[in-house]
Amino acid sequence: MAEFFEWYNKNPENKAVGDCTVRAISAALGQSWEKTYTGMCLQGFIMCDMPSANHVWGAYLKSKGFVRNAIPDDLPENYSVEDFCTDNPQGTFILACSGHVVAVIDGKYYDTWNSGDEIPLYYWERRE
Repeated sequence: MAEFFEWYNKNPENKAVGDCTVRAISAALGQSWEKTYTGMCLQGFIMCDMPSANHVWGAYLKSKGFVRNAIPDDLPENYSVEDFCTDNPQGTFILACSGHVVAVIDGKYYDTWNSGDEIPLYYWERRE
């Protein structure tokens, strides 16, 4: 449903492919695309891996006060980003889906396209 979707793209070139992790994290942290990308690259340099590697951007999120959580096993197989928004009307989250990453802030997901039907595999929650 469109009520959960907020269009968001801080990419300075308005690109919308290949940088979903940077866009999602920039939304969740309320910082620029450039600052987020630079921080992820520095984390990748420290870990000797690419910034897009799950464990690299995960370490970056951890350094910013996020905690990783599993999607509970008792939820339906088709539990979606929109379902997550309904169940989490407050808080800041990064959802990792198969081949995509999206920010959820206070029950809305921020993306360049309506990714509400995507299935989250796990998520990061901001604990301040």
